[in-house]
Amino acid sequence: MSRHRHLLPFAAAALGIALFAGMDAAMKGLSAALGAYVAMVWRQVFGVSLSAPFYLRDRQGWPGRAALRFHLMRGGVSAVMAVTWFYGLARLPMAEAIALSFIAPLIALFLAALLLKEKIGARTIGASLLGLAGVAVLVASRLGTAGERHLDGVAAILFSATLYAWNLILMRQQSQVAAPAEVTFFQSLISGGWLALGLPVLMVVAPPATLLPSGTQWPLLVLSSALTISSLALLSWAYGRAEAQALVPIEYSAFVWAALLGAVVYGEELGLSTILGGALIVAGCLLATRRVRHASPMVEGTP
Repeated sequence: MSRHRHLLPFAAAALGIALFAGMDAAMKGLSAALGAYVAMVWRQVFGVSLSAPFYLRDRQGWPGRAALRFHLMRGGVSAVMAVTWFYGLARLPMAEAIALSFIAPLIALFLAALLLKEKIGARTIGASLLGLAGVAVLVASRLGTAGERHLDGVAAILFSATLYAWNLILMRQQSQVAAPAEVTFFQSLISGGWLALGLPVLMVVAPPATLLPSGTQWPLLVLSSALTISSLALLSWAYGRAEAQALVPIEYSAFVWAALLGAVVYGEELGLSTILGGALIVAGCLLATRRVRHASPMVEGTP
C-alpha cells in the first residue's frame, strides 16, 4: 500500500476536478437563469454555511499573516474568475468552454517555475502538450461548425482561464500554510465578501425579485455549493502534497467530464472528435502521474 501512496494526491486532484465539473453543470443552468453574478453570490452564501462547521470544529486560532494574505488574494482572484467563467459558460457548450480554458494549465506551468521556483521537467511538458493536442482536436472541430459564436462568452472564458492559472499557483502556496478546512471556509467567505461589494449597485439597477432564486433553483444552489466545498478540500489537500506542475495536467480530465455532463444534462453533441480529444487528454494525465516529486505538506514561511 505504501508504495502507491504517492498516487493519492493525483487521485484526490482527479476526484476534485470531477466534482468541479458537476458543479459547472449545475451552475451553467443557474447562470443562464439568474445571471452569473447573482448565481455566484448565492452559491457563496451556501458555501460559507456548509464549510463553517468543519472549520470551526478544527480551527486552532485565527489564521496567521501568511495564510490570511493568501486567503485575501485568492478570494479576490476567485471572485472575478468565477463570475467571468460562469458568464461564458452560460453562452457556450460545456465542452467548448472547457477546451478554451485549457490555456490555464499551460500558463500555470510557467508561473510555477517563476513564482514557486519549481523545475519544469520534460515529462511534465510532454504531458501538457499531449493534453493540448487533444484540446486542439476539439477546438478544430468546433471551429469547423456553423452557428452563433458568442464572442463575448469566448472572451470571458479566456480571461477567466488566465486568472485560473494564477489561482492554481495561489492554491499551491495557500495549501502550504493552511489546512483544507480553513482553505474552503475562507475561500467561500472572502470570495463572497468581494462579490457582495457590488450588491448595492445591483439592487439599484435590478428589481429585487430578480435577485431571488425560484423554488427549483434552491436545491441546485445547495448542490453546487456542496460540490465546490468538496472539490476545494480535495484540491487543497492534493496541492499540499505534490508539486503544482505535476498536478496541473490532471486539469485536462475536466474536459471528459464536461463533455459527458453537457451531453447528458444539456443535450450537447458528443461526437468522434470529442472522444478522440478526450482520449489524448486522459493520456496526458496518465503520463503526468508517472512523474512524482513531493513537497512537505506544511512549509511555514512560504512566500
